[in-house]
Amino acid sequence: MAPAAGAKKQKKKWSKGKVKDKAQHAVLLDKTTSEKLYKDVQSYRLVTVATLVDRMKVNGSLARKCLADLEEKGLIKPVVTHSKMKIYSMHHTDKPLDMPEIQRDARMKC
Repeated sequence: MAPAAGAKKQKKKWSKGKVKDKAQHAVLLDKTTSEKLYKDVQSYRLVTVATLVDRMKVNGSLARKCLADLEEKGLIKPVVTHSKMKIYSMHHTDKPLDMPEIQRDARMKC
């Protein structure tokens, strides 16, 4: 015989999913963000559009313009230039000191 009519399984309830907060990023540079940009970006080892968006809370298109401006002024240098992604690094103005040949060989063996 069939089981009792009252013992039916409950239908599965689907979750609503996680709701991500909408990011409030700036679309124009104000004075404080501009000063922070020129001061802090020089010390970053890796500079991409995503790092500027994350750290400076600016729009992606504004971050691309800022990177182009920083490169033009010589504050950062391009490491990889591709149509989809550009990777920059800090620009060193001082030249590394010449190490004697013996020390250079010793460092390579370690």
